[in-house]
Amino acid sequence: MAVRQDRPLYYFTIEDESILAEAFSQLPQEDGFAISYKVADTEDVFVTTSETREAMDRNDVPYNLLAEEDATRIALYHSALSKEELGEYGDALKALALAYRGIALACVGVNGDANLGFDIDKQGTKPFSYFTAPAGHTFIFRIFRERDEASDFLKKLTLGDLEAQDWVDSIPLEGSHQLAGFH
Repeated sequence: MAVRQDRPLYYFTIEDESILAEAFSQLPQEDGFAISYKVADTEDVFVTTSETREAMDRNDVPYNLLAEEDATRIALYHSALSKEELGEYGDALKALALAYRGIALACVGVNGDANLGFDIDKQGTKPFSYFTAPAGHTFIFRIFRERDEASDFLKKLTLGDLEAQDWVDSIPLEGSHQLAGFH
């Protein structure tokens, strides 16, 4: 089943977050891939994909919708391998970026690669996250809150590769201050 990409992403709260784990484990497989992320620096705000929200609605999972984010405003830069293995998980990856109030994320490699960009980033590993593909590779992503931050990082990581710079120039938002509010 092909998953539709770039559908809205949603911020929500839930009375008891343990409900999510229980509900997700009981969702029928035909409801697809269920995922939500807790938004960093919040106590009870989550972000999820349209597919997961629809499954939650079909299965009467109680939640309070806070805001909607246009997934097309979140930019995603793949490596050849991550595009092949994670192509249908674009919305889940974009939800991961939103959980950190990111406007873009770039695959910097696979877990175990020698150079994932940690040494060129003054922030250490904090702006990095991972996503494991069903095929088994764990991809490392760099999350960006500002377009300028993406430009600086990718210039160093890719040694000025024009394709990477073109991607940076195509990031729809300048910074996380332009994301939907959820309070």
